[in-house]
Amino acid sequence: MARQAGLWQYGYELSKQTGLKSGTLYPLLIRLSDQGLLESKWQEPERLGKPPRHAYKLTASGLALAREIAAPEKPVQRRKFAGATT
Repeated sequence: MARQAGLWQYGYELSKQTGLKSGTLYPLLIRLSDQGLLESKWQEPERLGKPPRHAYKLTASGLALAREIAAPEKPVQRRKFAGATT
């Protein structure tokens, strides 16, 4: 998702990219959205008769965190996320 930060993506696309099943992916997307790391919106279908779908994209904060995590030379500071157990 960080590679396509400015683009809206559907959950199904994200599932294919990550290999996560919907029961894992969608709760994560909801938490990331609640924490301000993702934007989400309903998009009307492109074809008549199809249901609207949720689309997601990283916010500026989400993109910054993704870049921080992906940077191999920088140690990542662990953050505690809402709903996480330690």
